[in-house]
Amino acid sequence: MSGENMQSAQRAALFECPDDFDAINKLYREKRWSDGLPIVPPTVERVERMLRHARRPADEIVAQIAPGFGAATVERIAINAVLAGCDPEYLPALIAAVEAVADPEFNLQGIQATTNPVAIWVIVNGPLAQEIGVNATYNCLGEGVWANATLGRALRLVLRNIGGALPGEMDRATQGQPGKYTFCCAENEAESPWDALHVERGFKPDQSTVTVVGAEGTLNLNTHAKDHVDLLRVIAESMVHPASNEYCHGGEPWLMIAPEHAEIFRRGGLSKADVKARLWELTKMPAKHMAAKDLLRVKSSRSEELGEIGPDTILTIAHKADDICLMVAGGPGTHSVYVPCFGNSRAITRAVNTAG
Repeated sequence: MSGENMQSAQRAALFECPDDFDAINKLYREKRWSDGLPIVPPTVERVERMLRHARRPADEIVAQIAPGFGAATVERIAINAVLAGCDPEYLPALIAAVEAVADPEFNLQGIQATTNPVAIWVIVNGPLAQEIGVNATYNCLGEGVWANATLGRALRLVLRNIGGALPGEMDRATQGQPGKYTFCCAENEAESPWDALHVERGFKPDQSTVTVVGAEGTLNLNTHAKDHVDLLRVIAESMVHPASNEYCHGGEPWLMIAPEHAEIFRRGGLSKADVKARLWELTKMPAKHMAAKDLLRVKSSRSEELGEIGPDTILTIAHKADDICLMVAGGPGTHSVYVPCFGNSRAITRAVNTAG
């Protein structure tokens, strides 16, 4: 009987329901266990099939999920993977993502309860990305690929059903954003002139990883610039915005560089560190551009770092150049993507257990 294994955010509950797709989905809507889209009924058989790929005991607690701090056991994670429509082979990546969001540096408590429109972006690197078919090229942040859609959705359902982040209750997002349904892609490592993201973050090239990012949205950077100096300038000027958590707190801005733009940087002889350093300089902004109330927040957050802050103080988008994060993704085209971050959050990368 589907629904028997479903765990609410705070306590286990057993509900009987006719073995009927529409009735099951009605129950899940009533109990607020779905994200507003139809779910796959988590029958005992489907959950057991999912758990065969866990490589960990079903009752093992992977993490406590803020803000409700429900226990994310392997089985509960598997149930939400079924609900989202994941193939069983995706479960190790989802488990790694759950581990990552629970890292204190990620600040899941803040992300889950904020009024900001923060979604969790999942980036898959290494051999697993190709093995399970996570899209890194055309439309990699859009629809059309099962792994991207269901893996990102499964993490959101974990945050909702185990963490208790229900809209209007613990989740206080003023508007939210579409990425809160699903936000997942792989890096286009084959077309990157630099070390892959997971290698830069200390993992071996043949390791598979997931990286989680507290992302506030996406901004299309459509530029036909062919000179690396010109390209850096227009990207930097697009990143500067006074109504920004990043300037307020010293953030971790992300850039998804299109392969065509990455090639321009390669021809210009720029390493990833070079691009970061130049962007950090080019995105400096006088504090006077902030609203008066926002400048008070800057003073509260960054005075220890910057000293006395006045209208003429130069604010940086991040504490240091290396806090700007770059990854290459997408297909052909002159479109890179700026992904502003939550501010009080740092991306976390975890290895996926693919042994067994």
